[in-house]
Amino acid sequence: MIELPVISVEQTKRKKPDWLRVKLPVGKEYAAVRKLVDEHKLHTICESGNCPNMGECWGAGTATFMILGNVCTRSCSFCAVATGRPPEYDTDEPRRVAEAIRLMKVKHAVITSVNRDELKDRGAEIWYQTVVETKRLSPETTIETLIPDVKSNWDALIRMIEGGQEVVSHNMETVERLYKRVRPQAKYVRSLEQIKRTKEFGKRTKTGIMLGLGETVDEVHKAMDDLVAHGCDILTLGQYLQPTKMHIEVAEFIHPEQFDSYRDEGLKRGLKYVESGPLVRSSYHAERHVNV
Repeated sequence: MIELPVISVEQTKRKKPDWLRVKLPVGKEYAAVRKLVDEHKLHTICESGNCPNMGECWGAGTATFMILGNVCTRSCSFCAVATGRPPEYDTDEPRRVAEAIRLMKVKHAVITSVNRDELKDRGAEIWYQTVVETKRLSPETTIETLIPDVKSNWDALIRMIEGGQEVVSHNMETVERLYKRVRPQAKYVRSLEQIKRTKEFGKRTKTGIMLGLGETVDEVHKAMDDLVAHGCDILTLGQYLQPTKMHIEVAEFIHPEQFDSYRDEGLKRGLKYVESGPLVRSSYHAERHVNV
């Protein structure tokens, strides 16, 4: 396979290449989602994670909801979500999220959360209740849950994924070599084990990896092989973008043709579906991943 060139940050003088430009969020549909999110006092990873696709997704009447607050107990070097000691979680949140999904008439809902390592069950009961309540109010809505690392609390994992969601995602985020720098409180092999156990429970499994952090093509291919070996069905690949100067810098901007090459390689290696592109994020086009 021919390895396509990348564009280093030095070459671009820290300016994003043209293929990373996105439109500002506008339109009636965007305004309607904005109003519902504010009225129901909901958190979305679209906002907290500075997602570049917020305008497109909200304009289509969809959003990825973030439960269990917006303060994370982890301090990953890539993430824009606030880090610290989270406040007490809201036991009424499952109802409010489910009601918002019903009002928005969402056909496919994505739900994620911060890490709540201080909780004995990692927030699993709130996860379970949110999925169950959403299914009760919107029985035809399909659900993807993007769950955090449970730190080998496998009982918590089962509770998180037994509510009836169709897809369960857990992001690897990067290749094995870069874990200590990118995800210092996580373990590569532990996240793989979490995906494996999710698959063994009978769920459609999904993960996401950011590119442009200094990984090599061979390392990306190895990650693909590891994911296939642990039962992962779906992989998303997107360009890492530095949220603030306090976060890890972008090492390189990956060309769109290289993303296409990774997609083809992932399918060749046994993944059932690969969503790959500079602006791809975990929940981007998530509705396509339900029946693969």
